[in-house]
Amino acid sequence: MNVIPCSINTLKGLYDISGVEVGQHLYWQIGDLQVHAQVLITSWVVIAILLGSVTIAVRNPQTIPTDGQNFFEYILEFIRDLSKTQIGEGYGPWVPFIGTMFLFIFVSNWSGALLPWKLIELPHGELAAPTNDINTTVALALPTSVAYFYAGLTKKGLSYFGKYIQPTPILLPINILEDFTKPLSLSFRLFGNILADELVVVVLVSLVPLVVPIPVMFLGLFTSGIQALIFATLAAAYIGESMEGHH
Repeated sequence: MNVIPCSINTLKGLYDISGVEVGQHLYWQIGDLQVHAQVLITSWVVIAILLGSVTIAVRNPQTIPTDGQNFFEYILEFIRDLSKTQIGEGYGPWVPFIGTMFLFIFVSNWSGALLPWKLIELPHGELAAPTNDINTTVALALPTSVAYFYAGLTKKGLSYFGKYIQPTPILLPINILEDFTKPLSLSFRLFGNILADELVVVVLVSLVPLVVPIPVMFLGLFTSGIQALIFATLAAAYIGESMEGHH
């Protein structure tokens, strides 16, 4: 049973995926490091939107909440309920992690449809949603893997690894491979859906530029929100699974 070579090959494949390119890209050369400029620019914009919105809404909390404060309190309750449902007891410390994943992916997905990225001209390529790039989705999936390993080891210690021989030691290779394929599936699911949505809109706009693309764009906003919810739900479910030790 070549478990270790198989696992190493899976990790190598995941690393190679980060080099996948769709279309032209703009790169910055910083010393010996080549940086994907488009992803960094759009990611910074998304982070600025999140930080700015939160700062404006909650900089002066009121006993009787304002509309902005109410909105962010509702989001917090939603993320807390999601974490509690998927993780169960001891969900509290994981709310910031799950919330960060959900909000970043949600705003990133919506930015591809709502922000006029096409108006900004670049020497190579064009700006788009950060999650339209496999580098971003891999960067989001890998911390999720680290998180559920950390959660399991913190809760159970070395006995956490006993799950790999349950319900029978025969399933050891499959159980090990499962943990290495989780970030792979998270990465491709998010990347594929967002890329496909943006490509469909671009094609429809080029063919029928007036009315037809509008319903598709609204559908894209809906599916983009669903993708953020799926990613956050699966991340919380993986963490809960590692802490409880069941499948």
